[in-house]
Amino acid sequence: MTSGSGAAAGAWPARRFSQAISEGDGISIMPVLGGDVTAMARSVEAGGAEAIVVEQVEHVGLVRGATGLPILVRCAEQERGALERARELGADAFSLVCDAEGGGIDGVAALIGVARAVGLDCALEVRTESELAEVMELLDPEIVVLSDRDPLKAEADPDRMLRLLPDVPAGKLVVSTGPVETREHVLALEDAGVDALIVEFATGSAGADTAVAELVGDSGPLR
Repeated sequence: MTSGSGAAAGAWPARRFSQAISEGDGISIMPVLGGDVTAMARSVEAGGAEAIVVEQVEHVGLVRGATGLPILVRCAEQERGALERARELGADAFSLVCDAEGGGIDGVAALIGVARAVGLDCALEVRTESELAEVMELLDPEIVVLSDRDPLKAEADPDRMLRLLPDVPAGKLVVSTGPVETREHVLALEDAGVDALIVEFATGSAGADTAVAELVGDSGPLR
């Protein structure tokens, strides 16, 4: 895939995100961009990332001209306008938080319709066994993000994803969040059935290419 294309969103093909994580060679590494997101986008692509994650809709416009990688938007703006703007700027996918326990299923279902209408892949993020069960029964998503965040304690639980994973039906694309430090850890998650990993690096753009490369193919701790 060629970077720096700067293609208009209207000409950007749909479903590039799901294709990238389903057809890639092994598990896909998807870094969260921070700081100078444009420089970091170039850096992680050089390191072997197969998709990238931005946490603000407007960051899509900053990085779209710097990389040809699929872009997943994972942000607090869970509304129609955010999805439409993300696609307009060139995003490929949007992560929706499934607060089933808070009664938000109907709202999520409406946003899934918006995503499909504008050409975005939709990733549904779940945090508990009950959320996963309800989401699968009522929404049947293609892409599931298994979060390591405890909705009651606002803290990470590294084993949460592994507890949720056996309840995901076969044929779904599974994305995991949480700390990953070695290539061995990546391979263990791949063996467990994870298709892609959302990872955050403290190195900044200067060391992001090396950090991604270590997870993609070389063993050893992140720098």
